[in-house]
Amino acid sequence: MTKNLVIVESPAKARTISRFLGKDYRAEASMGHVRDLPQRDLGVEIANGRFRPTYRVLPDKRKVVSGLTKAAKEASTIYLATDPDREGEAISWHLMEASGIDPSKARRVVFHEITRDAIKEAFEHPRSLDVNLIDAQQARRVLDRLVGYRLSPLLWRKVRRGLSAGRVQSVALRLIVDREDEIGRFVPKEYWNIDAALVKAGKEFKARLRSIKGTKGEIEISDQATASSILGDLDGARYSVVSVKKRETRSRPAPPFITSTLQQEASRKLRFTARRTMQVAQQLYEGLPLGDEGPAGLITYMRTDSTNVAAAALSEAAAYVRRKFGHEYAPKSPRRYTRKVKGAQEAHEAIRPTSIEREPAAVRPYLTSEQFRLYDLIWKRMLASQMTDALFDATSAEIAAQCPSADAVYLFRAAGSVLKFKGFRTLYMEDKDDAEQTEEDSPPIPDMKAGDALEFRSLTPEQRFTQPPPRYSEASVIKALEENGIGRPSTYAPIIATIQDRDYVQKERGRFVPTKLGAAVTRLLTAHFSDIMEVGFTAKIEDQLDDVANGEKAWEPMLREFYDPFDEALEIAMERAERVPRDQIDEESDEVCEKCERPMVIKSGRFGRFLSCSGFPECKNSRPLLKRVGVECPECSSDLVERRGKGRGRGGRPFYGCSAYPACDFSTSSRPLPQPCPECGKMLVASGRSNARCSSTSCGFEGPAPKAEPAEVAV
Repeated sequence: MTKNLVIVESPAKARTISRFLGKDYRAEASMGHVRDLPQRDLGVEIANGRFRPTYRVLPDKRKVVSGLTKAAKEASTIYLATDPDREGEAISWHLMEASGIDPSKARRVVFHEITRDAIKEAFEHPRSLDVNLIDAQQARRVLDRLVGYRLSPLLWRKVRRGLSAGRVQSVALRLIVDREDEIGRFVPKEYWNIDAALVKAGKEFKARLRSIKGTKGEIEISDQATASSILGDLDGARYSVVSVKKRETRSRPAPPFITSTLQQEASRKLRFTARRTMQVAQQLYEGLPLGDEGPAGLITYMRTDSTNVAAAALSEAAAYVRRKFGHEYAPKSPRRYTRKVKGAQEAHEAIRPTSIEREPAAVRPYLTSEQFRLYDLIWKRMLASQMTDALFDATSAEIAAQCPSADAVYLFRAAGSVLKFKGFRTLYMEDKDDAEQTEEDSPPIPDMKAGDALEFRSLTPEQRFTQPPPRYSEASVIKALEENGIGRPSTYAPIIATIQDRDYVQKERGRFVPTKLGAAVTRLLTAHFSDIMEVGFTAKIEDQLDDVANGEKAWEPMLREFYDPFDEALEIAMERAERVPRDQIDEESDEVCEKCERPMVIKSGRFGRFLSCSGFPECKNSRPLLKRVGVECPECSSDLVERRGKGRGRGGRPFYGCSAYPACDFSTSSRPLPQPCPECGKMLVASGRSNARCSSTSCGFEGPAPKAEPAEVAV
């Protein structure tokens, strides 16, 4: 027996932990999960009310397991230091089972940040594996396997071969499909606004018509005739102030990040997908080399639903604020935030920097652009959450318009605000989805008092129409999943990635649009599995999984309660559901088959969308559907198109190649831009988020990038 063995998920985490443990410890990485249910079989035996999963070592992890088995035999104590959640607990259990680790030698250590103090505390207080957490993860895995494997044959038979469904993903897809149906049913309603431009003490401001004196409620101007009639009444009207209200308003900072809010804000501010956000956050958590300091974990654990912050971190933030911004920017006592969500684990922490003293500028030389931008966002959000409120002086005025040719008195309203103390806004402001202008964003109005006469300048009638609800963005769909209790923090990113990978939704201008295939799958499942597709039912299952994790419910009876009615509904659907017609899943195109001159339709396959002859199977002609980037090939003048790699070299990432391939094999990994280089006339390519550079190495031009919308084209 020699060193103590510490097992973590990744080499980066192993390197960071090794820095704090010393020479008596040896850290090894499992590279994530080492066991799972078999890929090609159901892998769950169902008999007598019991569910018996069969786990197998993943083919690409056999060498890893063999190495860990050998290391475990040579170690005096094995510390299982996987992530501090259900998934991490399950990975530790699978490691013990796969590597044959003696339970008497195993210790479970849990920490939410990779710092010297946190590691020391965890290793001083090891525990045994939490069976309840393992059961909860096992219940989720078995439940999702049963639904996915049992529903897929139904979709193959009734819709199209190769399709799949998921318990949570299908409900998320339904949210997007239902929103699209709501948009389709929406009938715009006309209305008019009338604004008056008025002047007080030489300062012009605007007031909006709200009501008629002596009547209840706001005035409704539904058409041009009504608007014209009101304008006629107001011709020559005298304007005066009826009342003025002044008050101080406060704007509070947002709480520190949890998983869902981090994904939302990274989507809004950084244009990161949820999947990319979690990948970069994982790197920041596991640790990165910081020059002479060595590997260091920069943030706390990134899968959390708690806004709780450790007392030491609150004290550190308060001291930093007082030193850098001044005492007036630090509240008298630390701000504490609580989550009003069932299942939020207050013992966990919010996502925050491991040290607020580690400023983004100081670590920037050691981080990639994505790592720096996400760390900067997390750092600012945490610090701002411990700063004072922003203060505004808000003013609203009611203004009467006395009409000369009518008895009516029309009432207008003007409102504005002045920021008098920035508070947390000095550092950070949260973005919003589809938000209308608030009073805080209104320009100030002149000082006035009741009885003041106002100078009239003009009246502006504006025709408007009510708008349908917006399509979901990545940020707003995550917010909807969280609010409805669909999934848990660790599942939001895979949910969104899965429904895109299956071609059930497409992104258009940053918004999710269901494909015909996605809509057809949703309607079939909703018709025959109303329980599973109900948002409330899915949230109930999540609550039951939480109960299993808390030791309040046994996992197999919970699965049985779900599975029996599901199995019965599946048999009925197999027998009674009608096959979805092909024209309800294939999307139309403007292309014509060059072999039989029938219309081509857009289909989805293993490697994405493609064009296929509508005469299939009589005509089996097909060709790729790619995105034209609006730039000519610099070598042959054909169109450049976006492609995606399939092998190890490209890894599925987009690249840009000539549409005349294989006759022309030009390609580039940088996105070509539609305008030529202003200095040499050669092709410009994207450089970062908003810059461009010349593709010619001899030119060296860099500048702002022109915007272009790629279009789909058949090649």
